[in-house]
Amino acid sequence: MTSTLVKAGALALTAAAVPFAALAEYPEKPVEFVVPFPPGDLEDVYTRLIADAFQEAYGVPAAVVNKPGGGGGPFPGAAEVANAPADGYTVGSFVIDIPVVGPQIGIPSLDPNPFEPVGSFLTYPFIIASSADQPYDDMEGLADYARENPVALGHFGSFLIPTQVTLALAKTMDFSFDSDTPFDALDCNTLASGDADVINTNLQSVLPCIDDVNILATIGDSRIPLTPDVPTVKELEPELSASLWNGLFVHKDTPDDVREKIAEVARSVMESDKAQEIAAETGAVIYWRDAEETTAQIEADTETLGKIEGLLAE
Repeated sequence: MTSTLVKAGALALTAAAVPFAALAEYPEKPVEFVVPFPPGDLEDVYTRLIADAFQEAYGVPAAVVNKPGGGGGPFPGAAEVANAPADGYTVGSFVIDIPVVGPQIGIPSLDPNPFEPVGSFLTYPFIIASSADQPYDDMEGLADYARENPVALGHFGSFLIPTQVTLALAKTMDFSFDSDTPFDALDCNTLASGDADVINTNLQSVLPCIDDVNILATIGDSRIPLTPDVPTVKELEPELSASLWNGLFVHKDTPDDVREKIAEVARSVMESDKAQEIAAETGAVIYWRDAEETTAQIEADTETLGKIEGLLAE
């Protein structure tokens, strides 16, 4: 009898242990951080720092995968993250437009919004810029010129915040762009080639040719330290106060312990000397806002963008 009980107990313990053995601790395999833009931009630079730190912390390969969407902006890349398993092995490094605008553009995997933030870490030093040889050097000059002449606007996507803010600002200043075109990259070459007369991009992209560029305005709540004399759109039109920021997102079904591990690495990176050094060189505003703070920011930005949408629809 005793022998039978012992054997039965051993079998029960073995059976009970199987499910737990199958649940390996995260992470146990390579992790991808998906950036839905080409390499080299600020979200790419900072996400690579996070990926490197994650690899060092957990001893598994971690890398940035760039998936630009061309005229579709960041949304096709975001859809790939949405369709990946909700296990933390595919992490999106997304601008705010992904959770706010994504559900409105007709991609089934983005509607309803499938993502929740792990946290946010970067506000872009976004600018409205033109070549220095254009006959205007501020927004008022652009407005006067554009009322009588065609002006082409280059942007990263018509639904993105900087584009929406720029179009709304033009409307409040009583002018419009003759055309607007999405690009995967907006830099010195875009202006030099004449592909666009005015561009929405981040300051980093035009720093190599800063002496050949007029920065007409910056898009954000405060002036960029590297361009202290350039007014913000908020100063020109307070109702259009909105900024473009970036965060880490996962599918809403991703386990909490997985999110916590990603967040801890990202927080430590944004506090590092290297991250601060890049910010000083580029004008980026960096920080670590946790999931709760980021969710509140999304709600506030959604309200502001609703007002902008209403203005553009008039």
